[in-house]
This record gives sequence, structure tokens and C-alpha cells, in this order.
Amino acid sequence: MTSKPVILLLFISFFYVSHANTNPTWGKTGHRVVGAIAEQYLDKDTKKQINFLLGHQSLALTATYADEIKFDHSYDQFKPWHYLNMPLDSTYEAADKNPEGDLFTGINYCKQILTDDKASQTDKTFYLKMLIHLIGDLHQPMHLGLKEDRGGNDLDVKWNYRDTNMHSVWDSKMIDSYDMSYSELSDNAFFLSKAEIEDLQEGDILDWIAETHKLTNDVYQNVKEGDHLKSEYSFKYLDVARLQMQKAGIRLAKVLNDIF
Repeated sequence: MTSKPVILLLFISFFYVSHANTNPTWGKTGHRVVGAIAEQYLDKDTKKQINFLLGHQSLALTATYADEIKFDHSYDQFKPWHYLNMPLDSTYEAADKNPEGDLFTGINYCKQILTDDKASQTDKTFYLKMLIHLIGDLHQPMHLGLKEDRGGNDLDVKWNYRDTNMHSVWDSKMIDSYDMSYSELSDNAFFLSKAEIEDLQEGDILDWIAETHKLTNDVYQNVKEGDHLKSEYSFKYLDVARLQMQKAGIRLAKVLNDIF
């Protein structure tokens, strides 16, 4: 006879997985790559303050926190922070805004709390975890997708003979098919010169949104409903996804260094 604790564990596991799949993001691997790369570019003083707030947990471990809390409805107010929707021919400034907030407003709120001397340590820890995650989301092109298909969640395709959607392809399917861990991916990031790194760190959140949205346009222009995506798609876009994660990590470090 199955014990109650086992039944409860199975229920919790099913509950978490089923709910996690309703709100996809970069995926655990992608976010951990972003965190691991960011740590390589943090200033000494920044590392010290972040270690204090995170209890010496790594950015890679912390990077998935904002997704892990989605099953708890008390955090529902933060769900709109993971994305922003705008037409392909629009800019963020010109597009209609979600009154419940979006990636841009979420990132700015996190920065506001982290630079507020009156904010509690608890609040700073929470919003630091959120910021680490959201900078990653900003660089996933389908997080800046169309409202009508929910950022590609309703754009159905096949990935290696299995039904999925374009959001999931960019979140996890393409990256996980490469079969490398987050540490392997971060350790094998593209070589960038000092000048290239400094160039990537130029601009602000709006500039980075505009840059990612150009990729969003490209993704939409190169897929249609029902497409069967296979190795050819990875050949074209996997390195693009890897570079997006690398950009996110480098820029996350810039944001954190500026804050701390």
C-alpha cells in the first residue's frame, strides 16, 4: 500500500511540473548560463554584496528563482514582468503598455529597490533574484513577441517530430537538444575582446529591448504555423541563442556592478 507521504510527493511533483509548463521562460539551462557568465564579470565589491544578499548562493542557482515561485499564486502579480508584447514594426516606447507591468517596468522596479537605502534586506534579496532572472528573459526573443500568439506560445510547430510551440523551442528545446550542461555552455562561450564586451554593455534597458526585438522579427519571419523544425534550424539559430545568453550575462554583470 502506497504511503501518504509518497502520494503527497507525487502530487506536488505533478502540480509543479504542470504549472511550470504553462509559463515557460528561457528554461533552467539558459538562465543558469546567464548567471554563470555574469559572475565572470562582477567587480569584487559587487560580489561581496551579492554574496551577502544571496547567502553565498551562485547567480546560476538563483537565476531560476523567479520561475520556481510561479506555482504560488501569492506571486501572480510578478508574472507579467517576464515578458512584453509589441507589434513587430513597433518600438517599446510607441507600443501599448500592459497596465499590470512588463519586463521593462519589472527590471526598473528591481533596480529601484536595490538602490533604496531604506529597503529591507529581505526585499533587496527578493528583487535581486528577480532582476537576475528578468535580464535573462529580456534577451529571449519570444519574450518580446506578439500579443496575439502570446509570444509564440500559440504558434504551434514540431521540434524533431514532437509537437511544441515557438516559445518552447527558444526557451529550452533547441538548447537542451545540444546536450550540454549550463556550466559547459558558459565555459565555452564565444571569445569576445575587451572592446566587444564594452560595446555590448553600452546603452540601457530600452536599447537592449530594441536590439532583442530585431531578433524577434527575424524569428517570426522565418517560421510559420505547423513548421517542422529540425537540425537545420539549430544550425541557423543555436549560436544566436548562445550569444543571446552571453549578452545577457555580460549585461547583467554591468547592471549589478552599477547598482552595487
